[in-house]
Amino acid sequence: MRKLYSISMILMMLSGFWACSFSSKEVRQVVDFNRGWYFKLGDHPNAIQEGFDISSWRLLSVPHDWSIEGNFSEDHPTKPEGGALPAGMGWYRKTFFLPKEASEQSIWVEFDGVYRNSEVWINGHRLGERPNGYSSFKYDLSEYLTYGDDANVIAVKVDNSAQPNSRWYTGSGIYRNVRLIRTGKIHVDHWGTFVSTPAISKETAKVELEVIIRNEGHNRRHLTIETVILDAEDQEVAQLESKASVEGSSHFEILQEMEVSQPALWSTERPYLYKVVTKVYAGMQLQDEYTTPLGIRYFEFDAKKGFSLNGTPMKILGVCNHHDLGALGAAVNKRAIERQLEILKEMGVNAIRTAHNPPAPELLDLCDEMGFIVQDEAFDVWKKKKVDEDSHTFWDQWHRKDLEDMILRDRNHPSVMMWSIGNEIREQFDSTGISITRELVGIVKELDNTRPVTCALTENVPKKNFIYQSGALDLLGFNYKHKDHKNFPNWYPGEKLIASENMSALATRGHYDLPSDTIMRWPASYDQPLTTGNEDYTVSAYDQVSAYWGSTHEETWKSIKQQDFMAGLFVWTGFDYLGEPIPYPYPARSSYFGIIDLAGFPKDVYYMYQSEWTDTPVLHVFPHWNWEEGQMVDVWAYYNQADEVELFLNGESLGTRKKSDDELHVMWRVRYQPGNIKAVSRKNGKEVLEREIFTAGEPQRVTLTPDREIIKADGKDLSFITVNIQDMEGNLVPYADNMVHFEVEGEEATIVGVDNGYQASLEPFKVNYRKAFKGKCLLIVQSTSNSGVVKVKATAENLQPAEIELKVNN
Repeated sequence: MRKLYSISMILMMLSGFWACSFSSKEVRQVVDFNRGWYFKLGDHPNAIQEGFDISSWRLLSVPHDWSIEGNFSEDHPTKPEGGALPAGMGWYRKTFFLPKEASEQSIWVEFDGVYRNSEVWINGHRLGERPNGYSSFKYDLSEYLTYGDDANVIAVKVDNSAQPNSRWYTGSGIYRNVRLIRTGKIHVDHWGTFVSTPAISKETAKVELEVIIRNEGHNRRHLTIETVILDAEDQEVAQLESKASVEGSSHFEILQEMEVSQPALWSTERPYLYKVVTKVYAGMQLQDEYTTPLGIRYFEFDAKKGFSLNGTPMKILGVCNHHDLGALGAAVNKRAIERQLEILKEMGVNAIRTAHNPPAPELLDLCDEMGFIVQDEAFDVWKKKKVDEDSHTFWDQWHRKDLEDMILRDRNHPSVMMWSIGNEIREQFDSTGISITRELVGIVKELDNTRPVTCALTENVPKKNFIYQSGALDLLGFNYKHKDHKNFPNWYPGEKLIASENMSALATRGHYDLPSDTIMRWPASYDQPLTTGNEDYTVSAYDQVSAYWGSTHEETWKSIKQQDFMAGLFVWTGFDYLGEPIPYPYPARSSYFGIIDLAGFPKDVYYMYQSEWTDTPVLHVFPHWNWEEGQMVDVWAYYNQADEVELFLNGESLGTRKKSDDELHVMWRVRYQPGNIKAVSRKNGKEVLEREIFTAGEPQRVTLTPDREIIKADGKDLSFITVNIQDMEGNLVPYADNMVHFEVEGEEATIVGVDNGYQASLEPFKVNYRKAFKGKCLLIVQSTSNSGVVKVKATAENLQPAEIELKVNN
């Protein structure tokens, strides 16, 4: 049993302790363990042995996803629902050395995620296994390590061959970051702190810190635990010193309480972050130093008023996102995640649901820093399967450990405001849902009782839903069926509510079916395959198509925005993702659900949300203006901060439109003439914004536009380069599909991905060429560890080439 030392028993407040003459030598070393891995597909059980021949293996850095490197095929056992990319089995092996003084330390390895069924060996000793590909885990290495000139060999087997095991693309391999941790024998335990703020006012915030201290030495030691809270400028705002004793080969838990005066609150608009630094001393010797993030905020879900943050009512305006990063696959890259969040933030998004699994830690770090509320989700299935080889196969043995590890890892993130124990769980429909729900909620509450627990439910009739009947959920999340929302206060009296998954609207960027004012469900039902789709596997980018269980974007948002009792919503999805290519069969291989396509290019409905969810002045007019002479074309405009929009065709007014009632866009039906259309928004008769679209001529040139011209020489940083096909006047050519070839000159950067956002493109991602789709494609360039200037070139037959320079700086 862990001991809890209360403040009244063993803590004392001291002034000026930080000036004591303890050693400030850094003792906790967090070593990037991503480089220098050798990899090979297939089964290689002898790889755990010293002296194993790896001359035919590939040298690489992790995070690594071997599936994204493959070719698409409907014959892969992952199926199109899993991205139509290969899976299989692979091995990783790495050799490393440790100095002799490290023998006096505790050393462990941390994996943020390995997909999936990983097994790890160190110097021939098996450390363990982890079936769940989304779980983070660690292994103690100290007992088996060698030091000095003797090499250590770590080997990792990854078995993703049992397929299908997911309803979306998972990737394969050591696809998240790896670290080697070295610290004193007496140290803060792995995920061994929990910070909370039980009382907050304008004048002060009470901060409680639970710390688990582990002594892996053999002797009883007297300890000093010093903790200081630093503000965003690293200025000390609170401090505390505690005394305790710990027996050898044991651990204990200590509680520290501090106060922060005039606290700066964390919010989505101003995500202010403190940090809590804990130092552990044995006598005068520093044993460990550990940093815990801290965001001071309070929030409330209310059955009538919805959600408030720091006392201010607000709607949770969220999106669901799967974990892949488009052309980069599942391999985690912090800059790629940051880019996604930047695009979403500009749209007005303030929340992320980590559908349907624990995310990479980097996502939560960025949500803390950038101001996103997070619904942190654990499972897509419990005991009852959705596909043959999904995580139901190891539920009994691993669900407690998987859930505990997610809570322990993520509970210090201020962005996390909800725990979700499942998505569309099949135990909703039988009585086992009652007992399992109570068990899972109990596991969460043992580790964190500061946040509500929810579950994304599909059955909204109370007497049919056994997860609801458990009575264990703090917050009821419901997926789709927006027309029933108005009944929820009567069906679920006194319950707190959120729309946990919505829309499932479908679109292909840049493609438009006419007329636009007919809403279609593709497919119409579960047992009715789509027979009315487009031959090229596209879906109209007018907001007029959804899956049968969902709605258009406008249909649901109109409902949610009017219902104060609904805390908010999460749209399915923010970005297109690999796999689940509803409504089409292969060669479609990625989803159509995103507000933003797989390459990161916004679809038109992005601007509907921006006009509704932000104060940024918006006037977005579409479609393009290249049609057949005399064709009737529907012109839509999303706008805000204006009373009306007037449309002009070749200088002639086509009239003014105003949004009436609950309309979210205006429309004109126009007989096409080459030239240009121009829209002007006005408020009180004064012009607010003007937008103009010209008929594009023949493709004449390639242009390159990087999202950043300067990147870091860290071997990880990225520049996302938008590639446009333009006519001589600089207009995007909306039908251009030219093949573009890329070249990077210099050793400072390499090409790591290409894409065009087309859901049925079968071109590989890891090459130096890409066809444009609707006039656009994407090039992703990654830095090496060399600094300097690189030239990026793009060429296409019969088009003027393009060239830009990127600076790669230390």
